[in-house]
Amino acid sequence: MEQGSATADSYEVLPLRAAPDGTVHVPGSKSVTNRALMCAALAPGRSILRDVLVADDTRAMMDALSSFGALVTLDEEARTVEVVGADLDVGGDIAVYARQSGTTSRLVLPAATLRSGTTLLDGTDQLRARPFGPQLAALRQLGATLDELGRPGCLPIKVLSRARGGHADITGDVSSQFISGLLLAGPLMPEGLDLALTTNLVSEPYLDITRDVMAAFGVSAEGLRVAPGNYRAADFTVEPDASSASYFFGAAAVTGGRVTVEGLGTGSSQGDVAFVDALEQMGAHVERHRSRTTVTGPAQLRGIDIDMRHISDTAQTLAAVAVYADSPTRVRGIGFIRGKETDRIGAIVTELRRAGLQAQEHDDGFSVVPGTPQPVVFETYDDHRMAMSLALLGLGFPGIALVDPGCVAKTYPAFFTDLDKLR
Repeated sequence: MEQGSATADSYEVLPLRAAPDGTVHVPGSKSVTNRALMCAALAPGRSILRDVLVADDTRAMMDALSSFGALVTLDEEARTVEVVGADLDVGGDIAVYARQSGTTSRLVLPAATLRSGTTLLDGTDQLRARPFGPQLAALRQLGATLDELGRPGCLPIKVLSRARGGHADITGDVSSQFISGLLLAGPLMPEGLDLALTTNLVSEPYLDITRDVMAAFGVSAEGLRVAPGNYRAADFTVEPDASSASYFFGAAAVTGGRVTVEGLGTGSSQGDVAFVDALEQMGAHVERHRSRTTVTGPAQLRGIDIDMRHISDTAQTLAAVAVYADSPTRVRGIGFIRGKETDRIGAIVTELRRAGLQAQEHDDGFSVVPGTPQPVVFETYDDHRMAMSLALLGLGFPGIALVDPGCVAKTYPAFFTDLDKLR
């Protein structure tokens, strides 16, 4: 079997010799894993989490919750985690290093306002560049005292006092993670939580994930309101990651192949499952079942005009798929992804142009004109989604390689191994 070739610094993705026809098992959802870890750490007693994602982002969350005093035991081979909840009334000053993980940091920050003692939250330079302002403003309305030690609205941040809860206004057009973090902490605030949005909301399906995981641990969130209460320990199974699945659905679409992802179907609360709807608009055939989804690529994809504000983590995947279409594709509604691991609009357009393709930035997204990419070594910007998305171009065109392939360890350490299984 001919596989992609790797060096210490780059990875060449070799074209497929035949259209794939098979089943892929992608790892557990990062979003679900980190929310379940947080609920388990806030619940008295012992929880068991199964089929978790084991990657840099989830290890960052496990380390953070261990700092809170939770007992976190990972069985990496079995992909299970045992969590004994933390006693938040045990004081002491702690420091939490969230690595690159925006999800970890934005879920941990509100939880830190439940602790007795101070919490210093910090991360890599990349994470320090990402915004936290809306969440900080809401936490201050809820009674917490916080000190921004670097640039205003950014890490490092020191939490100095507890939040009482109650009402807070918050913007929803930067990141839904701010709201998810507040909802998760809300029941343990003395006055509960009542949030009001001051803008339109992006990535709304992620709030459904948050509420579903909270419910599994015994707390009901009604919209953006949570009454005071307590979590309870649970035995919880994590479903496969829909964002990670998008690369394999995309692979089927661009090669005219057929790929099934098991464990991910109509029963999922992950919004990124809707990526297959975009592929369907482009001409792919989609079979939807409660616990699996199959995509079959057409003889020719067509370009589309689409708003991806609620499935923005798959926008780069669609940019790569759009190269294979017969007409241009316009993606809208995702201006906020400029504040992710990198400026994801600028980065994807820059790299497609480096391959000789026509692509254009817009305030709210990008446009891609189909074409044949020239051989190129793509930069990946230390962004896992850049690497995994651009890998799709290598499945159909020769001479495509990626710098720093190891950046996929953030959410999918075995990505290139699984991609080669399509052969």
